Amino acid sequence: MSAPDTELADVVARLRRAMRRAARGADPANPLSVAQLEVLSYLAESPGAQPSQVARALRLAPNSVTTLVNGLATRELVTRASGDNDRRTVRLTLTRSGERAVGVWQATNAAILRGALADLHPGWRQLLTAALPALRELITAIDQLTDRDRP
Repeated sequence: MSAPDTELADVVARLRRAMRRAARGADPANPLSVAQLEVLSYLAESPGAQPSQVARALRLAPNSVTTLVNGLATRELVTRASGDNDRRTVRLTLTRSGERAVGVWQATNAAILRGALADLHPGWRQLLTAALPALRELITAIDQLTDRDRP
């Protein structure tokens, strides 16, 4: 038997993989990568973010963010605008198409979870719902650890 923290880490990783596989199966026509969808989701939460902020938040190399944003801009999902005070800075925002892409991605994930939860015993559904505040706090704690580890 593994330690609870090791088991939780394994379950979270497996859940992420299962969600990605299910989302690809549920929406095979979606041409966007998970990384692109994560950038779009971050920009939906943080409109006007700079590429460096996206890189830090998603723990990506700046050149990876540049590549992702270039692809998203080509698809007209993201716009770049120069900063108000400094023309060298770039602010990223979603276009209406970008907002729709995020909405479809979120709806796909919600539908997957709804379907999976419907197959679970009501007691497990209740436990998972009750665990949401603890999971949100865990996310915050992990983000704080990540922020502390940044150079």
